[in-house]
Amino acid sequence: MRSHAAFWLKAFSQENIDLTLRTHAGLVTRIVESPGKSLSEPELAELVTQLRTVAGKTLPAGSLTYGIFSGERERLSRAIVTLISEEATGHPIAFNALSVMPVELDGEPAEVTHLGLVMVDPDVQGQGLSWVLYGLTTLVLFLRDGLRPRWISNVTQVPAVCGMVSETFSDVFPSPLPSARQSFAHLQLARGIMRRHRSVFGVGEEAGFDETRFVITDAYTGGSDALKKSFDIAPKHRDEKYNEFCARELDYARGDDLLQIGRVDLAGARRYLFSEVPSGSLPGLLAASAILALQRLVLPVFHWMDDSRAFGILRPRHGSDR
Repeated sequence: MRSHAAFWLKAFSQENIDLTLRTHAGLVTRIVESPGKSLSEPELAELVTQLRTVAGKTLPAGSLTYGIFSGERERLSRAIVTLISEEATGHPIAFNALSVMPVELDGEPAEVTHLGLVMVDPDVQGQGLSWVLYGLTTLVLFLRDGLRPRWISNVTQVPAVCGMVSETFSDVFPSPLPSARQSFAHLQLARGIMRRHRSVFGVGEEAGFDETRFVITDAYTGGSDALKKSFDIAPKHRDEKYNEFCARELDYARGDDLLQIGRVDLAGARRYLFSEVPSGSLPGLLAASAILALQRLVLPVFHWMDDSRAFGILRPRHGSDR
């Protein structure tokens, strides 16, 4: 009985996510967790080339050298890449590269998922890709992890991104929303990130950090120089309060960034699904979500029912486990 039941969920037992979804007409989205661990050398090289192709349409060649663009397997082992491509040609048009950062919270090991770098080919901007690039992967991880809240971080000087993070996730600080409060947990995580993980978002050791406002001062000195923007050209949010907040808190001439910290939880996932995801994409996303939830919540039961393999302290009924 255990053997037959476990068979049906065999396809969903992979350790790292490698999921492909059709999120728009004519476009496919691939989410790859820890490509530095899960992909072969040719597959990894192809993925990095696709990321560089998108970056090359946005920035001067060779202007980004940190993080995923280095092509180093160790760095890509901590990354989660979301890549949007044309379905017919396979040509990449946008990506988001998240990173998982180990930190300490209340003296215990914890993880923060950094929302990372987002780039969109200028030729396809305005096609409604932001819901995929800024929220989909964190939702997938939240579902895969059994609906456990996850801490997220975001470094930005762009008002549109500041507003998106503030409205999508829970307990976000800093933010102009009246509910935004800095907790001791926020402060611990921010200190850990700035102490150990500046290289993840291209901030040099000489950059300062204002612990009261969570503002990184002179942030564009660690490999991310090409991303520095003036306030005039930084994309604005439809709600003016985010534009005013960034203009007030950041010195754009110096090159400041906000370090936002928040959580993805059940309330945030619900807001994302019903306010950010287009209605036409919702059925497919819900189906994929159900599969991921099934994998995390039901698959262990079927593994337990399979008496031909070891499971925890349980041993197979017949034969050796070696």
